[in-house]
Amino acid sequence: MHPDAAHIPAARAGSYPPRPGNRIRPLVDGLEAFSRIAEAVERAAHSVWVTLAFHEEEFRFPGGRGSLIDLLDHAAQRGVDVRGLFWHEDRLADLVSDSQIYGATDEHHAQLRARNFAGCIRWDHLPDFCHHQKSWLIDAGQPGEVAFVGGINLDRGSLAARGHPPRERESGVDDLYADIHDVYAAIEGPAATDVAHNFVQRWNEASERHRPGGAFPGGDAGGDLEPPTRLSPEAGTTTVQISRTIMPGLYADERPSPGAAAYPIATGEASVREQVLAAIEHARRTIYIENQIFLSRSLLRAVNRALQRGVRVVAVVPRRPMRELVEFARREPAAAAPILDQLDACGAHENFTLAGLAAAGSDGQPNDVYVHAKIMLVDDAWATIGSTNFMGRSFLRETEMNASMWCPQTVRSLREDLFDEHLAGATRGLGELAAFDRFGAIATENAARRAAGEAQRGLAHRLRTRTYCR
Repeated sequence: MHPDAAHIPAARAGSYPPRPGNRIRPLVDGLEAFSRIAEAVERAAHSVWVTLAFHEEEFRFPGGRGSLIDLLDHAAQRGVDVRGLFWHEDRLADLVSDSQIYGATDEHHAQLRARNFAGCIRWDHLPDFCHHQKSWLIDAGQPGEVAFVGGINLDRGSLAARGHPPRERESGVDDLYADIHDVYAAIEGPAATDVAHNFVQRWNEASERHRPGGAFPGGDAGGDLEPPTRLSPEAGTTTVQISRTIMPGLYADERPSPGAAAYPIATGEASVREQVLAAIEHARRTIYIENQIFLSRSLLRAVNRALQRGVRVVAVVPRRPMRELVEFARREPAAAAPILDQLDACGAHENFTLAGLAAAGSDGQPNDVYVHAKIMLVDDAWATIGSTNFMGRSFLRETEMNASMWCPQTVRSLREDLFDEHLAGATRGLGELAAFDRFGAIATENAARRAAGEAQRGLAHRLRTRTYCR
């Protein structure tokens, strides 16, 4: 690990060790991420493997590349091994309102048959929870293998350009999710092999694979896969660790990824939680968080301890939380209050900033930018990018994947890019601590400007911890 990042420990209780020799590139906002992913799919020579959670039927890839099935089928028709591992949930409306998936339905099977879809799909179900991983793996085990890890859903609101310039709001898009900020990562090198191992483990044991309609085109849907036997060649100098949340009892195959010890996967895995909490506990100067949900009691306690040590903390969240969270807080106040009180305890520290994002619309009025990213940066030296919301169910029950990196140059560059986007360039040329102080000051100024009906400077504006999600 880079010596400036070595004070952040790796996760120990997980399937995958830290891997040196990687190249990792953060991709900010959906237009950039989906353009890079689509380009990689079009260049694929051997395989395209996808894990998918949420999918909006009207979503189209940038550059006129069409729908998800269009993009995958074009690759499959070229002879590329195309496999999709999709979340299936019959009770979707009961779990997450206003969302769509590509489920194992008669309608979706008919669509696939009508176009003679040449790829293979297996569906995976997780009772009462979500298979929430969103990864793409291009040419697994081949020269040039690349993995994409993150949390961006395939929905129209996610197709945002960096900076969130005004764009025409599409009809039928929920206003809360009309403009979404998110982050992905492209990984080349040995850590990509662990993404492949995760796919193989889940593909071979997908819950619906032997059930009627649980696979396409039926039968064994392309057959099982053998886990990788060698690591992808080194492609850079960055140490990367793949961490996961896997619920106990889902998978049984313990054949390890190359160079890793066998992990008792039947007991489950919570290495994302371990990694995130360890990074907060060992932070020395700064913590920067972007997350759709910032409501884990154990995480907020760790953040409070960091604040007491003098660490500067900025947390960027949706100004308007997802409806399910607000409804839960109102329906179950006794359960929600201890978590929200922990958040408010953070707000008592001068070195803490809770912020939302809003961009000026074509009419000059602020339009909320929904923060869907799941990232954390510590000390301008270490970062994690993935699918994991900072809440208990994501740390312990959902199926998640994150990529953590020990690389000051990449982390500092990502932080500068994000601050540049959110603060309209106001922190350019500043050092780490001064930039965090400026973030808090401008967010506070923007909250006052917003309340007075004046234009903000950039996107970020301070939120009140006392009233958040209440």
